[in-house]
Amino acid sequence: MTPVTKWLSRCSSILAALCLVGYLPSSLMGAAAAIEMPKPAARDKCPVCGMFVAKYPDWLAAVRFRDGSRVYFDGAKDMFKYLHAPKKYDPARRPEDIQAIAVMDYYGLTWIDARQAWYVLGSDVYGPMGRELIPLEREADAREFMKDHRGMKIIRFAEATPEVIKGLE
Repeated sequence: MTPVTKWLSRCSSILAALCLVGYLPSSLMGAAAAIEMPKPAARDKCPVCGMFVAKYPDWLAAVRFRDGSRVYFDGAKDMFKYLHAPKKYDPARRPEDIQAIAVMDYYGLTWIDARQAWYVLGSDVYGPMGRELIPLEREADAREFMKDHRGMKIIRFAEATPEVIKGLE
C-alpha cells in the first residue's frame, strides 16, 4: 500500500466514524439522508394515478410543502411524473413551495431524501404500477440490488428525466 493509499484509507475511515457519531451528514459518505415524513392516511391518494397509497407502504414517495401539507405517491415513478409536470396534477401548487421530497428506501423501508437517493432502473422487481425506479439509500446497496435483480442502470435524482420515466411505462 502506498503512502497516498494509506492516507486515503485513513481519511475514509475517519469520515465514516464521524458520520456514525453524527458529526457529518451521511450524504458526505454516499448515503441519502433520513427524512421525517408521517405515514399517509388511509384516504390519501396518489395525485398521478389515483391509487390509495397507504395500501403500498413499501413503495411510498412523498412531497412536503412549506405549509406542512403533503402529497403521497405509490412509487417513485409517479412522484417524478408529478415533479416534471406539477401544474398538470396540482395547479394550485408551486414548485418553489416544496420543502422536502422523500422516497422509501427499498431495503431499510425508511424515508430518505429523494434528491440524495440512488435509483435502479430496469430490474426484475415491480411496484404497484408495474416497472419502477427502486430507491436506495447507499450506492453500495444500489449496486448490490442491481446485481441481484438484473437491474440495467443506476441513476441519481437529476437523471430521472421525463424521457427516463416514460421508458418505464
